[in-house]
Amino acid sequence: MKIPLFDVTRQYHEIREEILHAVDEVLRSGRYIMGPNVEAFEKEVAAYLGVKHAIGVANGSDALYIAVKALGVSSGDFVITTAFTFFATASCITRNGAVPIFVDIDPKTFNIDLDQVEDLLKNHPQRDKIKAIIPVHLFGRTVDLERLEKIKNNFAVKVIEDCAQSVGSYWIYSNGRIKKSGSVGDLSTLSFFPTKNLGACGDAGMILTNDDNLADFCKIFRVHGARKKYFHEIEGVNSRLDELQGAILRIKLKYLEQYHEKRIKIASIYNKLFDSLKLDLLETPQVHDDLRCIFHQYVIKVKNGHRDSLKNYLHDKGVETAIYYPLGLHKQKCFAHFEFQPLENTERACEEVLALPIFPELTESEIEYVVKCIEEYFKEARRC
Repeated sequence: MKIPLFDVTRQYHEIREEILHAVDEVLRSGRYIMGPNVEAFEKEVAAYLGVKHAIGVANGSDALYIAVKALGVSSGDFVITTAFTFFATASCITRNGAVPIFVDIDPKTFNIDLDQVEDLLKNHPQRDKIKAIIPVHLFGRTVDLERLEKIKNNFAVKVIEDCAQSVGSYWIYSNGRIKKSGSVGDLSTLSFFPTKNLGACGDAGMILTNDDNLADFCKIFRVHGARKKYFHEIEGVNSRLDELQGAILRIKLKYLEQYHEKRIKIASIYNKLFDSLKLDLLETPQVHDDLRCIFHQYVIKVKNGHRDSLKNYLHDKGVETAIYYPLGLHKQKCFAHFEFQPLENTERACEEVLALPIFPELTESEIEYVVKCIEEYFKEARRC
């Protein structure tokens, strides 16, 4: 049996006629850049996430870069973030001339350790130069938004939420209030890379904010800094969301909650099957009642040096897997000129994590096959 890590074609076949109709309408309209579908999609995402402004841009990396720029972060400033994430979370800081301060992760959630964030804000010798925090809601699991909001308010520090993997996840506050990821930060960013839970048919991204002034900056910065064509107020960039992608994403947004529920069900099946095996060298993702994880990835931890050999074994059995992430950002060659502290939990995660197939159309028999292969691997390992 061949099982891909993700398969975007299965989803396409289910909504093919709607997609083709929407694409045809755009092509016949002649409006290919920043048209009515982009405008409508921005409003629909803002309503879905409970924010005031949603600004479409070309991709998630641009969204992060522009968000950092909007806060006025520049040379000599520091921004706190996690090293266990995709490169764009850190490059958006350095491209703006600032220096990332990497803190470790919570080994259970893989998300940024807010204890360490708070300690830095209290005790860093150059505290006045820390301009922002960029937490990443990794693998579809939001950080503790209630605590993040308290840190933001108590320390008067700006927050940019990296929601590339978490659109639709939420945190339940102690008073019962529900807030979705992306609704707490001064700015938040989304990626609509094709394999995301809400994926375009190409690159696309979005910036979220409740601040009118920040929204205004982002809107003009994405079009060369011009509010009116050929009249440039600031030196911006060209980062516009295509009308075709806007039309396609509007269709997929209608089904997003269904996709989330299917991912959550798949994760629960994985967990149930793994729990029955009682594998000491394997740790599955656990989710508690105070949040909703939308399982952009289903990531296990494989102990005692078995991760790479298990990955190879699954490959031979036709099961595609991935390692998110094999090297922390604090150890990347391009950042070698900075001095970073060792990050024990991050470095251990880089050695142990393995993402298994998960996408809404994955079948129960495919899940069972993946788990059966893993069971067989550990049986063989015990014999050796």
